Amino acid sequence: MKLLKSTGRIFTTYYDIDGYVDYYYGSLLTNTKQLYLFGVEKYYDGLLLRLPSREHPNELGEMTHQDKMFGIFKEHHQWQDILGLRTVGDLNDVIQQGHYSTLIQISEALQEKKMAQIADEITRRKGTKLVLIAGPSSSGKTTTCKRLSVQLAVNGIRPVNISLDDYFVNRENTPRDEKGDYDYEHLHALNLPLFNEQLAALFRGEEVELPRYDFQTGTSGRSGKKLRLGENEILVVEGIHALNPELTAQIPNEQIYRIYASALTTILLDKHNYIPTTDNRLLRRIIRDHKYRGVSAKETIRRWPSVRAGENKWIFPFQENADAMFNTAMLFELAVIKCQAEPLLEQVPENCPEYAEAYRLRKFLSYIRPIPETQIPPTSLLREFLGGSSFKY
Repeated sequence: MKLLKSTGRIFTTYYDIDGYVDYYYGSLLTNTKQLYLFGVEKYYDGLLLRLPSREHPNELGEMTHQDKMFGIFKEHHQWQDILGLRTVGDLNDVIQQGHYSTLIQISEALQEKKMAQIADEITRRKGTKLVLIAGPSSSGKTTTCKRLSVQLAVNGIRPVNISLDDYFVNRENTPRDEKGDYDYEHLHALNLPLFNEQLAALFRGEEVELPRYDFQTGTSGRSGKKLRLGENEILVVEGIHALNPELTAQIPNEQIYRIYASALTTILLDKHNYIPTTDNRLLRRIIRDHKYRGVSAKETIRRWPSVRAGENKWIFPFQENADAMFNTAMLFELAVIKCQAEPLLEQVPENCPEYAEAYRLRKFLSYIRPIPETQIPPTSLLREFLGGSSFKY
């Protein structure tokens, strides 16, 4: 009821089954007999609902234990208890009362404290020479990398960043996808032997010349940039394959610290309407693609299934390899990004396949009261998408 009261609407729609009245923001099936395949299993102190596989809808999806990911959810539920926020209704009350500045300050501080803890752990591991940061699309990997670099510098460690993009193989050697197009997300689109060879040389104290990939010609060449690691220097590398063991197969594990960054939305619409974590990332990407790449919301939505397929293949299977997980989502985030996302979603034409998804996102955002973007500090991870960051990208 708190959610419905906080939206300020006079009328709403409710659903009834055998005298049980409830509300849902998404689409429902017309009959419960259509729900014939699901699994409910005990998981830690709760229950795990298993759903059919997308590829094989007549079979349950494979059971994958994600203990580290579950730990992050539990940690953020503890943060929510600190802030007194569990649902969007709670958030709307805070916004309506004008207390959102305190919410933003505490949320940013909690995230920065977590980042400092990760930097402290890296510092304590004396043999660490390489920090790898991975995460799905629009998870905020780049800002995570920059903020971690600041915290490492505070600890007396000088971070050195190199780009995996410069290790692409020549275009004609790039693997192709099932459509015959070049697959730049494929692990073997990277020159793995060269990457491992140069890492090993750097860790022996030798000097290397970093490669440079020319995206216009599709060729790899010499950059002229020489690199030798100093005594208090650590390599920091971010990319979608960073947690894949094959990326650094020739580097001893004790020299590597792996971080998984993702936007794991933990706030609920209400006590039983869950907000998919992918919605948060999709909204971030819609804003970023429009602002920095000139891509419409319609086009971003159209490409999203392909992006998700790549993540399922190259990122999610390796997330439990992480030494640390970092949640880049903010409890107040959706109230801020709705201000930029809603106008873009409204531009999606009704006569295209992407309209249904745009309408669903608009309806979901309509339950959330807005927070002005001016309240967000320039070092916030959200600035990677909203603009106005003090970091250079």
